[in-house]
Amino acid sequence: MSTVQLLFTRRRHPGSALIRLTAWSAWSHVDLIDGQSVLGAVAFHGVERELLATRLANASRAAVMTIPCADAQAVIAAAESQIGKPYDWLGVLGIGLHRDWQEPDRWFCSEMAAWAFQQAGRPLFRPDALYRITPQHLWILPYEARFIETPDALQPA
Repeated sequence: MSTVQLLFTRRRHPGSALIRLTAWSAWSHVDLIDGQSVLGAVAFHGVERELLATRLANASRAAVMTIPCADAQAVIAAAESQIGKPYDWLGVLGIGLHRDWQEPDRWFCSEMAAWAFQQAGRPLFRPDALYRITPQHLWILPYEARFIETPDALQPA
């Protein structure tokens, strides 16, 4: 069985601290890892592909979770299909206010990651809960996770 890796990060930034505080999480962001790049929804940028090394360089802390998946490429393809879509500011605000303000053509990071698994036939959560998935919800899934500092740490020992 193949696997999909999620990259969890946090930064020394007020926005990162606010997300962690609101979500009761050690993490403020999550991406899907695809080789030496990551796919994720980023504030002010929307859904994008970025170099893994760049994402790690901007992080004050990072961890990788490995999730078994029969069709890992389908998860990545689902995320890639969303590149260029805007960030879901209302969806994020709705989490804090306990409202479903998710917009179907916009994404925040954890929402998009969970959706990509759902689209690939490997749901991690019930479909009706996807609009409120935070990095913390993904972090508490029962899969192997380890802290990393460089992209080289992702290579097998």
